[in-house]
Amino acid sequence: MNRTVALLPLLAALSLTQPAAASGQDAVRSAPLAAALPAAIPPARDEAFPGTIGLAIDATDVTRGVFKVEETIPVPPGTRELVLLSPEWLNGKHAPRPWIRLLADFHFAADGKPVTWTRDAINVNALHVSIPEGAKQLTARFVFTSPLKSTEGRIVMTQEMLNLQWDAMSLYPAGYYARRIAVRPAVTFPEDWTAFTALDGQSAPSGTVRWDATDYETLVDSPVFAGKHARRWDLGHDVSLDVVADKPSQLELAPEHLATYRKLVDEALELFGAKHFDHYDFLLSQTDRMGDIGLEHQRSSENSQNPDTLVKWDAGAWDRNVIPHEFVHSWNGKYRRPAGLYSPDYRHPMQDQLLWAYEGQTQFWGYVLAARSGVQPKDVVLGMFASAAGYYSNLAGRKWRSVEDTTFDPIVDARKPQPYASLSLNEEYYSEGALVWLEADQVIREGTGGRKGLDDFARAFFGVNDGDWGTLTYTFDDVVAALDAVYSYDWAGFLDTRLRQPNQPAPLGGIEKAGYKLEWKEEMNPYHKQRYDSDGTTSLQYSLGMNLDKEGKVGSTQWDSPAFNAGLVTGTQVIAVNGTAFSKDVMVDAVKAAKGGKEPIELLVRRGDRYLTVPIDYHGGLRYPWLVPASDGEQPLDRLLAPRTGG
Repeated sequence: MNRTVALLPLLAALSLTQPAAASGQDAVRSAPLAAALPAAIPPARDEAFPGTIGLAIDATDVTRGVFKVEETIPVPPGTRELVLLSPEWLNGKHAPRPWIRLLADFHFAADGKPVTWTRDAINVNALHVSIPEGAKQLTARFVFTSPLKSTEGRIVMTQEMLNLQWDAMSLYPAGYYARRIAVRPAVTFPEDWTAFTALDGQSAPSGTVRWDATDYETLVDSPVFAGKHARRWDLGHDVSLDVVADKPSQLELAPEHLATYRKLVDEALELFGAKHFDHYDFLLSQTDRMGDIGLEHQRSSENSQNPDTLVKWDAGAWDRNVIPHEFVHSWNGKYRRPAGLYSPDYRHPMQDQLLWAYEGQTQFWGYVLAARSGVQPKDVVLGMFASAAGYYSNLAGRKWRSVEDTTFDPIVDARKPQPYASLSLNEEYYSEGALVWLEADQVIREGTGGRKGLDDFARAFFGVNDGDWGTLTYTFDDVVAALDAVYSYDWAGFLDTRLRQPNQPAPLGGIEKAGYKLEWKEEMNPYHKQRYDSDGTTSLQYSLGMNLDKEGKVGSTQWDSPAFNAGLVTGTQVIAVNGTAFSKDVMVDAVKAAKGGKEPIELLVRRGDRYLTVPIDYHGGLRYPWLVPASDGEQPLDRLLAPRTGG
């Protein structure tokens, strides 16, 4: 008999005892329990790490862009495992920006004998290093693989200069406040290079340079610029301008232009009335080879400008606000800092919601001090205010999103481009924040008959405790109380409405109270023109609603603009305009010619491998924002931007 036939009665009987196959939500599904998390990394304690860490970096390999690091770390008695961290949350970056992806070739030895290490399964920026019983010292050797092109990250080393950020090239022991970890740093630079930093006790101008032992918090806050072509200028008040450049010819600075930087220091000290540094270094790179940067520190700043900004002074005026802005941060952002933005160990997450005070007011004072000192001409500063005002006058994203919500964008977006930034918004707390603080200044001046202004707030809030270069935190209520002490007003309601609530009117109140108005013209304001002439951009943001690069590629499109409605999106390339090959002049002339007419502007565009003819039915002509006085004579905004010191 067939074996299968013989089994049929048995299978039928068994089927009567088994449940029918389930379907849909009644189906049987395996349901595992979550795996246990590994042991937590020790939290930071406000106590001293025993001993001093030695940190030696070889920065001579400018050909391959490799930094070789050796750290010697004392081992606390009884330690069997040392957890070493790569910094994540850095003040000024407003988001976790760990460098560990660029660290490689780890080797660890305890008292000269190799030991093993593993990466933490949850916090991948933490390394667990095994320590033999009785070991006294751990040596860590690894390399920082500097990006060689921008797609790999910010370039920090070229054959002419480097920007050494200690947090990128060091590990530190978990379990301690950064300010309680002692470090003795040393760096070997290429021969005949000059190094600049705010660190104390520099022993040599070039070669192997050593500095006094310091705490890890101060070390991380004291980056280095070094270069083959370098020059330092004394600005007075223990402040210096330290410049590295691609070429020696880019290190020239006319005496009258140097005087504006000296006046910047004078004006800042007059504004705040106190110093929160014992000495200060403007670290400035003049380059198009190393990556851009504008980053604040307590006793220095990391700044970059186009290579000829100092030499071609008039044409580079638009590019010079970074130094006033970062200088203000010594008071606002470094000394006085939102409580949520203080991390004791670069692992504790930061909370960004007060960045409209941290960055927004710094943006405001950066504009004001640039005008008061002459680092930027007044018409360029007015152009920066105008560009911000024009941008926010027709921005779709303001209908659904508050300024304060954009303070989380450094974390949410990681500062990557958005497909439609005008709808999504970005870090609007900078420029819209500046316009709100302009209005706050004018509310005070109007309410006190011109006797007081935001200058009084700055001195009372940021200028306290002269000589203290630690950190003093603040909250929303602290800001409100300090404003109220200058002039009694509903500041909580003022700030809440303008910064925490979406769908607000365009932030033009401060401009109007200051005696100016937003006006649209066919020519660019001085700031706008210099900025876009410098890189060849065709700026049609306020007319067609798009900007084009030198090749005619769309860099950005405004939501619900004529360009957007015609389907011109980021990356689309304009090949021809009304039958003529694209150029900046051809595009601009076509917009001018269409003004008041009936015929659309006809574009031949390329998107991917397709060529399309796209008509744009726009007849409004060129439009660029300007601030112009609302009446004759000196206006309140003129008085705000006027110098406060002589000379």
